[in-house]
Amino acid sequence: MKTLKQLVPAALGATALFTMMSTAAFADCGIESGSVRILSNDFEALRIIAAAAEECASDTVTITKNQTTEHKNIQVPALSIDPAEYTVAVIANNSLVPLLNDGLVRPLDDLVAQYGQDLAPNQLIRVDGQIMAIAFMGNSLHTYYRQDILEEAGIEPPTSYEEMIEAAETLRSQGIMENPLGAANMAGWYLGNEFVDMYLGYGGEFFEPGSAEPAVNNEQGIAALDMMKALTEYMTSEYMTLNSNELKALYDGGQIAMMNQWGSMAGGILGGPDEEVTSNTVLAAAPTVGGNDIPAVALWWDGFAIAKNISDEDAAASFQAMLYGASPEVAAANPTAATWLAAGVEPGETAVGVMATANAGARAYPMAPYMELMHTALGAELAQFMQGEEGAEQALADVEAAYRSAAQEAGFL
Repeated sequence: MKTLKQLVPAALGATALFTMMSTAAFADCGIESGSVRILSNDFEALRIIAAAAEECASDTVTITKNQTTEHKNIQVPALSIDPAEYTVAVIANNSLVPLLNDGLVRPLDDLVAQYGQDLAPNQLIRVDGQIMAIAFMGNSLHTYYRQDILEEAGIEPPTSYEEMIEAAETLRSQGIMENPLGAANMAGWYLGNEFVDMYLGYGGEFFEPGSAEPAVNNEQGIAALDMMKALTEYMTSEYMTLNSNELKALYDGGQIAMMNQWGSMAGGILGGPDEEVTSNTVLAAAPTVGGNDIPAVALWWDGFAIAKNISDEDAAASFQAMLYGASPEVAAANPTAATWLAAGVEPGETAVGVMATANAGARAYPMAPYMELMHTALGAELAQFMQGEEGAEQALADVEAAYRSAAQEAGFL
């Protein structure tokens, strides 16, 4: 059976995740030559980092980028070829795992020793004692709500999913807003992630202790699905088609009053096009569920890894360019874009929701090497339940069967 040690270092716990450990800064790129090819997700904070990294380009340094929501589907095949199509993979907790499992990223200890002495300890993501990635921001889904709309209805801000449903029913019954809730339930990764978060809130464990055997078809799993379905009663009829960017557009347009959205989206939302929306938006901790006292959400980090199948010259250039892109100067100039981990940067107003969620005891996203297979199975098999085509127990049985097949093929079972 394959094994992989926990990827989230202890320093990325609820308190240390947001502690800045150093005050030094990077003065310039200092790259003599090389090719930098960046693959990343596409949202504001990552656009800022990539744009800053591009400033390192010169007559002897070429820098290109591909920022796309399809990055997870691209990264393994793109880094598997030799030389790799991209030199940099911008990753999070879960998307680093398949790259590690396939040996597609290089240890960074030598590059950190040469160029990254000023990185904070909580930015160094270690696996089996080696630095395999550099974290530059913390992240989680958390609650965004319209204070003006809730006050109009005489509603106290909800802190649990049960209270959120009650608030939504009040808004509907008073004729203020018919579908006030929003979530990114698009079939695939997003739907799987919604279950992961809700299941964690109910105290669920995804695998049998000490093994890769699935363990989601249980009381907590059924409760998680039932709550996810109950929330959709107060969402747009297109709830199964929304990713986080499309959810943001609904909120920006004043079409919903409450949502769970990524902390990394806060800068774009608070700086959105409608002043009535932005001035009345409040960021809060993710909701609890089922009478439990921890947020029903997973904590994440975002960072970068360097491809293995590239030259040492390109690896050094890529590492330096990304350090410049995520430097304290860049973070300090964009304090509302993310919950930055860059040394010496104080958290801005956009970090409030992520910090509140972390401080309330949210659990880290599970980092077992087979969790990606579980996430994929959840995203593929839960759509029929969400559309009312099968029951919760059958849906979870389908998840476990799909996961078990993939895990056996991968050698985990």
